[in-house]
Amino acid sequence: MARIAFHLEIKDGKREEYRTKHENVPEALESAYLDSDAGLQTYSVFEKDGHVFGFMEVDDPEAIQEVMDNSEAQADWAEVMSGITVETDDSWMDEVYRMI
Repeated sequence: MARIAFHLEIKDGKREEYRTKHENVPEALESAYLDSDAGLQTYSVFEKDGHVFGFMEVDDPEAIQEVMDNSEAQADWAEVMSGITVETDDSWMDEVYRMI
């Protein structure tokens, strides 16, 4: 099982909109992840003061990256988020410590 994480920032004044959009994540987006061959076990998104931290546990990180890069549902969600989050080239984080 691989653990992967990402960090994003929310544009100034868009925090409430970000949280509101996540109250109704499209079913097609969730299905794209859950029905993939990645073996997704956990996917959580946390937010504080405009900083977003996403965490996943997956069997196959390459398969989940394939969903993120090529899924129409992910592309649609990225369009929704484009006016809300700050665009970065690489938001993926390195795991530096794990207790268990």
